[in-house]
Amino acid sequence: MTDKIIVRKAVPADLPVLLEFEQGIIKAERPFDSTLKDGEIHYYDIAEMIVADNVEVLVAELDNELIGSGYARIENSKVYLKHPKHAYLGFMYVKPEQRGKGINKVILAGLENWSKEKGITELRLDVYDENEPAVKAYEKAGFSKHLDLMRKGIAD
Repeated sequence: MTDKIIVRKAVPADLPVLLEFEQGIIKAERPFDSTLKDGEIHYYDIAEMIVADNVEVLVAELDNELIGSGYARIENSKVYLKHPKHAYLGFMYVKPEQRGKGINKVILAGLENWSKEKGITELRLDVYDENEPAVKAYEKAGFSKHLDLMRKGIAD
């Protein structure tokens, strides 16, 4: 199945579909995050990310249809870490009817290769702890839990 999938750099013409993907991500994550505003929100400036030098936005295409996405953004690391920069991954989305077919893994591999080409030695991402399917997918791709973010709302 994955041999028919084309992974390529996103282009501005992909923006309408990528905006739909973003809303799919937000819809999936709302149950895990009570701090998200009601109504339509946006996590990303996708148009800017597509043209930015420090970001690689990839899309997966099957039979001329976009079925998945992801990005890697080069960021400065904390000054006390061994690696001065890392690639932060996000915008990971696969259309529901295409899930479980290895598409996320192919996108992750493309982002990892781009990151290596840029001299990056560390990949990082955030995932909701309660989002077990996503956690398992990232662990299967070689990621491991590193640090838990904790919060306490004091105005709730």
